[in-house]
Amino acid sequence: MKKFVLATAIATLALAPLASAETRHNSKRAPEAVQKERVGTLSCEIAGGVGLVIGSSKTVDCQFRQRSGKTERYTGTIGKLGLDIGVTGKTYMSWIVFNTAASRIGEGALGGEYVGASAAASVGIGIGANALIGGNAKNFALQPISAEVGTGVNIAAGVSRLQLKHAR
Repeated sequence: MKKFVLATAIATLALAPLASAETRHNSKRAPEAVQKERVGTLSCEIAGGVGLVIGSSKTVDCQFRQRSGKTERYTGTIGKLGLDIGVTGKTYMSWIVFNTAASRIGEGALGGEYVGASAAASVGIGIGANALIGGNAKNFALQPISAEVGTGVNIAAGVSRLQLKHAR
């Protein structure tokens, strides 16, 4: 295995000058990779409910604020698969929305399914976080701005799934 990695590294170093020379002499340039760009903020109110041992599902009402200031409303569900035991009241969660590929923003563009890792705990007031990726074309990433804020007695960890639908 070490020999394979070493051979791959040597081949890459040996071919790198050829590739850069070809790029300098070729008038057609390869398209550059899309930079991950912050496109706005998604803030959701998550309904309270009871967590079952293997998971949960709760309704969400969200507002997406684009960097331009324009807002859109989304509704849907968030569910957890994994350990989720307890009872919670309304919870509030905010994410920074990044594009992971060239994509349009607005007119329901955030609609679709997101999946990722999650963890939360509460006794009275609780905290938690969900880092998710998805959308209709799997082209958005949702990164928690701050901890989830809610009330209840609950412990949860596992995989989260957020489904969003544009609310006109």
